[in-house]
Amino acid sequence: MIVRSPKELFVMLLSDVRQSTERSAKIYREISQAAEDPDVKEALESRAWISDKDLGAIDRCFELIGEKPVKLSGRLQEVLVEDFRRELEEIQNPIAKRIFVLAKAGQVTHLRIAELVALVAAADVSGHYAVGVLLESCLADKLAFVERTRRLIRNVVATRLAAKMAGA
Repeated sequence: MIVRSPKELFVMLLSDVRQSTERSAKIYREISQAAEDPDVKEALESRAWISDKDLGAIDRCFELIGEKPVKLSGRLQEVLVEDFRRELEEIQNPIAKRIFVLAKAGQVTHLRIAELVALVAAADVSGHYAVGVLLESCLADKLAFVERTRRLIRNVVATRLAAKMAGA
C-alpha cells in the first residue's frame, strides 16, 4: 500500500491493529485450547473475549474518522501461530508447557501494546481525541492482561516450587 499522507498512514496502522486484534482473538482461543491448566485456559478465553470487545472500539474509530479498514498481509501473526504450534508439540513437561503458553500469549500482547501506543499518539497529533480515548481503552486492556499473565506465571512457578519443597 502506497502511503501519501499522515491520514493514510493512520488508516493503514489502524487497519493493521484491527486485523491484529481480530487475529489475536483467534490466537488466544487456539492457545487456550492447548492450555491444560484451568486458570490459564480461563484467562486466555477472557483475553479472547476482551479482544472481541476491543474490535468494536476499533471499528468505532473508523466510523469517527470516516474511513474503512484497508486490507493488509498480516503475515507476522501467521508465522507466530505456526511457530507456536510447532514449538508446543515439542514440549513434554506440563509446567513448561503452561509457562510457554503464557509466554506466547504475552508476546502477542506486547506487539499489540506497541501498535496501540503509536496510534494513541497519532490520534492525538491528528486531533482525533475521541479516537485516542477508544484506543487508549484498548491499550489499558492489553496492559491489564500483561500484568495478569505475569501473575499467572509467578503462580505456576510458586506452585511448582512448593510441590518440590514438600517432596524434598
